[in-house]
Amino acid sequence: MPIRSRHLCTLAAAVVLTLTAPGAVASAAGQAPSADLREVLFVGNNWDGTADVIESGGDFGRIGRINVIPDKDRRMAEINANPIRWIYFMAIRNTVGEGHDQFVDDMYSTPDGTSVVVSRPSFADVVSLDLTTGRVNWRFPVSGYRSDHMAVSPDGTRVAVSASTSNTVHVLDIGTGEEVGSFKTGDKPHENVFSRDGRYIWNMSIGEVNTDLDAPWLDWTKGDRKITVADARTFEQVRVIDMRERLDAAGFTGYSDAVRPAAFSPDESKLYFQVSFFNGFFEYDVTTDRISRVKTLPKNPATSEDRTTWVNDSRHHGITMKPDGAKLCVAGTMDDYATVVDRDTFEHGPLVPVSKPYWATVSGDGESCVVSESGADQVTAIDFATGEKTVSVPVGDHPQRVRLGQVREGWTGPSGG
Repeated sequence: MPIRSRHLCTLAAAVVLTLTAPGAVASAAGQAPSADLREVLFVGNNWDGTADVIESGGDFGRIGRINVIPDKDRRMAEINANPIRWIYFMAIRNTVGEGHDQFVDDMYSTPDGTSVVVSRPSFADVVSLDLTTGRVNWRFPVSGYRSDHMAVSPDGTRVAVSASTSNTVHVLDIGTGEEVGSFKTGDKPHENVFSRDGRYIWNMSIGEVNTDLDAPWLDWTKGDRKITVADARTFEQVRVIDMRERLDAAGFTGYSDAVRPAAFSPDESKLYFQVSFFNGFFEYDVTTDRISRVKTLPKNPATSEDRTTWVNDSRHHGITMKPDGAKLCVAGTMDDYATVVDRDTFEHGPLVPVSKPYWATVSGDGESCVVSESGADQVTAIDFATGEKTVSVPVGDHPQRVRLGQVREGWTGPSGG
């Protein structure tokens, strides 16, 4: 190809990337609530089918609890009557569920604080629950046999959910549960993020994480993993990013290309992401379309080096960014710590001991990182400024996703919950 043509292609690619760059995770749930609303944190307790609602800052005290499976008997009757669904239900329990059912993966409240929308992997659905009565407002069965991570649009009107086994992302009206569109992804879609202006949805697929074919030379068996950027209005693919190519070009040939949790810089120019089996994260320059830096974090000497013992191929799972973009907070899942990392220098702070941290998010005031300790059934807040733990709060069985949201002022739990 002539030099001039190559330059034009490079410029065009950069323009596309800039136009489709994601913003920091922004949602109606994370906006300042109105006078009659109270900002809170929703903590999904995956194994017992509840969500604890706690203060979004301060002492992070518990406000109330929600039963996210009020329709459990009906759902189980349907599963038991369908041999195929029963097989998948049991497969979820015995693989990704570590011997437990997965009743809540992700959740977002509605902008008016009256309902919470929950994805329930074992039931392969998304439901809206009335926060006053605890009853189901609507239910959407996803395609395939398992629902996973979600994202809510910046205006709070739509929610996107990954359907793991059908390689599909469904986009739903958050008020009615009606599907407004969908798009195809790589194998096992996982994380979803809306761009700041709501025009694009970024999906990261992680491939097969439930086999023991975990040696680096067997990475090709994990499936077709990629980032899919879709237009949130037309649901057409805008761009597909194969991180295998980018990692190889940067010399990281021995690393997995399964993009796990990710955080975007405030100016939308950088993507910080974790990959399977790695104790650390990568920095991806969205504009130049290349891996720009890598941060390797310490290993816990007590952690087995047998990859088949790591839960769902994730050594580290959970990363978030301070709103001003100065600090990152990383959950070292299998290494039993969380730490704050300076974004400019990549220097990390104290390794805060926590038990199997599964997620990291930001407090309502933006001053703390909040991690879910799935191994200790609590959430822990870490001060971004000092990198030190400030408080731990007990929650339900196996907390995973933690999301900012809002409830009505004076709410303490559903009347029928």
